Amino acid sequence: MTSAVTTCPVTIRIQEDDFDIGREIAILTKSRSDIGAVVSFSGICRADEDSAKFAALTLEHYPGMAEEEIKRHVDEAISRWPLIGVTVIHRVGRFMPGQNIVLVLTASQHRQAAFQAAEFLMDYLKTSAPFWKKEESEAGAGWVEAQARDDEAAARWTRS
Repeated sequence: MTSAVTTCPVTIRIQEDDFDIGREIAILTKSRSDIGAVVSFSGICRADEDSAKFAALTLEHYPGMAEEEIKRHVDEAISRWPLIGVTVIHRVGRFMPGQNIVLVLTASQHRQAAFQAAEFLMDYLKTSAPFWKKEESEAGAGWVEAQARDDEAAARWTRS
């Protein structure tokens, strides 16, 4: 999927299969001498939250809408920062603690733009992309409610 905002190469994938961070960085930077920084964020399924132990986490998405929502935020990141490449991979399915869930890669000539864009994208993935999480624990299973801290993190990008 190529961004409409610029010719900046963009990869957006939603998949069940795991990803290889090193391979994705190599693909993003292959034959490029203009990239000075690549920032990577990888989200991993953790074993607990607020002392509750998780057995597994299930992620579902709204096909088509999820990709479009991610693309919309990638386009906004590209319009805000001088990015040279972006990769967003989000997995769906059932995850055990320690397994990869999401990868965001941002490439720029300078680190500051790459760091800020990656953080912006993750803040919006947590609050706007149509994904649903169900946590399984010894106490049972339940869908995860939106977190105020995630909304607060995303809101800072709209402040003047």
